[in-house]
Amino acid sequence: MSKLILEYLRSGVECWPDSNYGDGYRCSAYLTDGTFIPCVMLRKSEPLVKLAIRRFEEEKKGNGVFGLFGSHSAYERIVKSFVTSGNKVNDYNIDRIEPSRFAIPLELMRKIEGETTMAWTGFAFEMMDGKLFSYGTSFGMEFFDLPDGYRFEDVIAVHNHSYVSPTGKLSSLVQGMSAQPSDYDSSLVLRERPYFVCHYDA
Repeated sequence: MSKLILEYLRSGVECWPDSNYGDGYRCSAYLTDGTFIPCVMLRKSEPLVKLAIRRFEEEKKGNGVFGLFGSHSAYERIVKSFVTSGNKVNDYNIDRIEPSRFAIPLELMRKIEGETTMAWTGFAFEMMDGKLFSYGTSFGMEFFDLPDGYRFEDVIAVHNHSYVSPTGKLSSLVQGMSAQPSDYDSSLVLRERPYFVCHYDA
């Protein structure tokens, strides 16, 4: 493990639990060429390696996800999934690490209830100054966008299954709805942010 990552982990940064890929630690990173990456997840490499080995063996035996569909290339597909997908950054390319302003605190995230409809969770954050902002995600909860001038520490209330209309009115989303309300403006919805993963050896 690089000294840089070790020092960051020892700084008391909040752990992000993940039963599949192993616990992670969210940050922002500056690369050695000056590139800034606002959302990075630091994870031990061991859990991913063990998961890959298990999944490879399952597909070889026809018991994996791809093999269930009778694919002749199931093994190749699972290898491709692990080898070529995902955003990654090498630990030795990182020059500086700092907390990410887009890392939603676990305490706040746990106040967000389950899906509003299939593969969509809609909610609104109410800030200290009374401003309301629509949020939504299809799957990711690790990092979320923020309006300029705000921090997650400014959130005083979570309104689940809700949205903010273009006029600023807080309205409800009906769980399991098949169509969005007429005044629902998706361009006003703040979404989950993509992030890079940096794996390190313990």
